[in-house]
Amino acid sequence: MNILIIGGGGVVGQKLGRALAERGELRGEAISTITLADINDPAPIDGGAVKVETMTCNIADASSVEACVTADTVVIYLLAAIVSAHAEEDFDAGLSINLMGTLNVLQRARELGTKPVVVFTSSIAVYGGEVPDPIVDHSFLNPQTSYGAQKAMGELLLNDFSRKGFIDGRGFRLPTISVRPGKPNRAASSFMSSILREPLNGQEAVCPVEADFPHYYLSPRKCVENLIKGAEIAERDLGQNRCMMMPGRMWTIGQMIDAMTAVAGPEPATLIKWEPQPDIQAIVTGWRFDLRPEKAVTLGLSADESFEDNVRYYLEDDKPAG
Repeated sequence: MNILIIGGGGVVGQKLGRALAERGELRGEAISTITLADINDPAPIDGGAVKVETMTCNIADASSVEACVTADTVVIYLLAAIVSAHAEEDFDAGLSINLMGTLNVLQRARELGTKPVVVFTSSIAVYGGEVPDPIVDHSFLNPQTSYGAQKAMGELLLNDFSRKGFIDGRGFRLPTISVRPGKPNRAASSFMSSILREPLNGQEAVCPVEADFPHYYLSPRKCVENLIKGAEIAERDLGQNRCMMMPGRMWTIGQMIDAMTAVAGPEPATLIKWEPQPDIQAIVTGWRFDLRPEKAVTLGLSADESFEDNVRYYLEDDKPAG
């Protein structure tokens, strides 16, 4: 089986590639090749017995997608996106990647005529506005950002291409992934990792919201586990709506910092500076919080047990040596 990870240079893409290579099989078949593709050539990973290739792919360019998605591709993970604050600042870039790029990948998968499995990462940013709590899988989508709107349109395309039998699609609305390793990105939610990651690494960090700000989180480790499980769900079990919330848990910023203190002691929390940032607050306060991922839980996906687990996973998997 050949697997393609578009967005394979990112944090989740790299971790997913390693996990699949270590696993060696997916959907009951041995994995022969994993291809990591991204706008810039992804960092190589050691796949052991599994061949791992890297290549560049600009999903906004249909010819680039055609070169990337080949006839022997069985499973496509579509992780690539222009993230929230970037999509809000640059409307055309968001449309080009998040909407037209998604359409390019789906059209290419359709052209293959082999009905590949397409695992699409959407976002809880598709929810918002005048929708009553709690948010459940059949709540209507009402995004309040360009990023959320573009992801919602991608979900509709995924559903329709699946209904027509062109692909076997499944989409997962990701919680905010924390604690993410690496450097901050242009997501409005980026601070939700940096206020933990940097202090755990002995560096100062800025929190732009109050301690009682609540949000919905999942660790990178659990996200990867769910993406693998998500690819293996039987098509008949997905129903007429192929997209669903990925399980996560609600924590306030204060609870996250308390969890970090419980795991790593009191010193990291002293490195957090509290500086309100209205532009970030305007985006994140429009997101919805009372989320009930019943469908995904029924299908076998799961959340972290506590935010202390999220902190431990970062220390075990990603904290730089020294």
